[in-house]
Amino acid sequence: MKDEAQRESLPIRQRLSPGGLARWRPPAVLALIPAWNEAARIGPIVEATRAHLPVLVVDDGSTDGTAEVAQAAGATVVRHPENRRKGAALQTGFAWALEHGYDAVLTLDADGQHDPAEIPKFLAALEGGAEGLIIGERDFSQMPWPRWWSTPLGTWLLSLALGTRVTDNQSGYRLVTRRFLEQLHLTSTGFEMEVEMIAEAVRLGFPITWVPIRTIYGIDKPSYFHPLKDTLRFLRMIWKIWRRRRNER
Repeated sequence: MKDEAQRESLPIRQRLSPGGLARWRPPAVLALIPAWNEAARIGPIVEATRAHLPVLVVDDGSTDGTAEVAQAAGATVVRHPENRRKGAALQTGFAWALEHGYDAVLTLDADGQHDPAEIPKFLAALEGGAEGLIIGERDFSQMPWPRWWSTPLGTWLLSLALGTRVTDNQSGYRLVTRRFLEQLHLTSTGFEMEVEMIAEAVRLGFPITWVPIRTIYGIDKPSYFHPLKDTLRFLRMIWKIWRRRRNER
């Protein structure tokens, strides 16, 4: 029991090493899909993801049968009674994963912008020793207007505020290890939470690993990103990060 407890306190890369303290086991990874009114798209996403990992869908107050479709496709479903925004859905999923003993959580969107076939890239990085945060890096030149300039601009601003290079600040296709989740302190509930998560990794001293992923757009669905509101939230988050870094000097 003592050796097992020691092993569980180690980073994943040490648990998986040939000289580990106990029997080797692959990390238990949960795929987390936040979803809001995605009944028309989420079924195939869940099925393709389940080829690699168990799936938890957090239904964020959908009114179109998203939860039922996800469950029929094989996902475990947790429901919010009302829409609380993407960041809140992610936090619900993170808490569920920690409670159920997972070593890491991989997040991807329900609308098809993240290809489940690329999950092995994240798992390979994890088993290769990556610890903390693994983020899918997109090719900005393949994004439609205005994202082809707004996303790199936001990435540059975040890099400036953090004092370290960030290559894709808004990619929601990412893997988070348990050790990072247990120390993570998040205050936002919207799209800006993904930026805050990067800032927390830097603050806590966790490494960020980047893996290349496909840049997928042109999906026939309305965007839930509100250009004015979400841009202002993003800029407030950047200002908060910059001020905190300045005060810590």
